[in-house]
Amino acid sequence: MNRALVTLAFLAPAVAAADPGPSRIYVRLGVAHVHPLSSSRELELSDVDGPASLAIQNGPIAGSGTSVSSATIPAAIIGYVLPVLNNRLSIETVLGPPLDVKFQATGTLRDMSIAPSALGIPTGVMALGPELGEAKAAPPVVTLVYSLHPSGTFRPYVGAGAAVLLSYDAKATNPTLTEVSKPEMSIAPAPGLALQTGLEARLTKRFYARLDVKYIAFMLARAEVHHLQVRTPDIPLFDTVEVGTAKMSVWVNPLIIQAGVGMDF
Repeated sequence: MNRALVTLAFLAPAVAAADPGPSRIYVRLGVAHVHPLSSSRELELSDVDGPASLAIQNGPIAGSGTSVSSATIPAAIIGYVLPVLNNRLSIETVLGPPLDVKFQATGTLRDMSIAPSALGIPTGVMALGPELGEAKAAPPVVTLVYSLHPSGTFRPYVGAGAAVLLSYDAKATNPTLTEVSKPEMSIAPAPGLALQTGLEARLTKRFYARLDVKYIAFMLARAEVHHLQVRTPDIPLFDTVEVGTAKMSVWVNPLIIQAGVGMDF
C-alpha cells in the first residue's frame, strides 16, 4: 500500500501537467445584421455667401433630417476566457468585412427644394429625394463578457464595452448635388458604448451555437459635405451657384444581431 501511495505521489504532478485545463480561446462564425436605430438633428448649412445667400441662409433647414441604412454581413466573434472569477469572464471582439453605409435624406430635405426661390423668383432647384451619400465603415467592438452559467448546456451571458465607427471612402451620391461637380464628404469617428447579451448552446464537447445581441449607445456620426454646387435652370444670370457646406449629425445607435456556430480551443 505504501509503495502504491508513493507511486501516485510521483505521478500526480505529471497528470496535472498533462491536464489542458479549460478552453481559453473561442471562435463563432456566422452572420450579423446591423440595424441603426437612428435619429438626427436638422441638417445645417454654413459658408453660404454670394448669389446663394439670396435663396438660402446659414443654419438648420427646418424639418430636415438624415438616416443610416441597415446592413447584413458575414462576421466572426473571437474571444479569450480570462483566468479569473472561475473562468466566467472573457474579452471578445467582432471581425467582419467593411459595412456599406448609406446616408438618406428625410423630411423636408428629401421632399422640398433646399433653394426653391431667390428674391421671389423660382430657381428650378429640385427636391433632393432620399439619396444623400455613402461610405465604407469599420465598426470595431470590444466587450468584456460575464458568463452566468459557464459549465451548463445553455450558457447565458451579459457584457459591456466600447465601439467606434470608423468611416472612409465617403462620397456624395445625390444626383442634384453631384450634377455640377463632385463635393467632398467627410465623416468623423463616432465612439459609442456597447451593451451585450446572448445565449450559447452546447452542441458537442467543444462546439457551440450562439445568438448574440449588442446595442451601441451614444454613437453620434458627424458628416460634412463641402463645396456644394447646384444648377439653377430657371435663373438665367446664374446657371449654377455654390451652396457652401452641409453638416449632418446622426445618432446611429445600431442594434447588432449575430448568429453563429464555432469551437472552443
